[in-house]
Amino acid sequence: MNRAIRFVALFEALKGLVVLLAGTGLLSLVHKDLHALVLSLVQHAHLNPAGHYPQIFLDAANNIHASRLLMLAAGALAYSALRFVEAFGLYYRRAWAEMLAAASGGIYLPFELLSFLQESTFLHASLLLANAVVVYVMVVALMRRRG
Repeated sequence: MNRAIRFVALFEALKGLVVLLAGTGLLSLVHKDLHALVLSLVQHAHLNPAGHYPQIFLDAANNIHASRLLMLAAGALAYSALRFVEAFGLYYRRAWAEMLAAASGGIYLPFELLSFLQESTFLHASLLLANAVVVYVMVVALMRRRG
C-alpha cells in the first residue's frame, strides 16, 4: 500500500507541475499581442483564419486582457501549491493528505463519468480510471488507518 500511495503522491506532484508550467506560460503572454500570436499559430498550422475553429481562438485572443491572464496564472499557482502540499503529505503518509486526495479525486469522478458517457474517448476513459484508482487507493488507506 505504501508504494501505491507514493505513486499517487508522484501523480499529484506531476499534476501540480503541469499546471505550474501552464501558469508560467500564461505569465509569459501578459505583454504580448495575443491576436498576432494566435494568427501566426493558425497560419503555421496551415488553417484558414476565417474557419470556425481558428476563429474561436482568434476571438478568445481578442477578449483576453492582461488582468485575466494574471488571474488565471494566480489560480494555476494556487492549484499547483495545493497539489504539491498534497503530494508532500501523501509521501510522508499523513492522514489529512489521504483525505484530501480522496475528496479531491472524488469531486472529479461525476464530471469525468459524464464526459466519458457523452464522448467515449481514450482520454476520457484514462482520466476516469486514473481518478477512480486514486480514490480507491486513498479510501483503502484510510480504512486501514482506522483499523
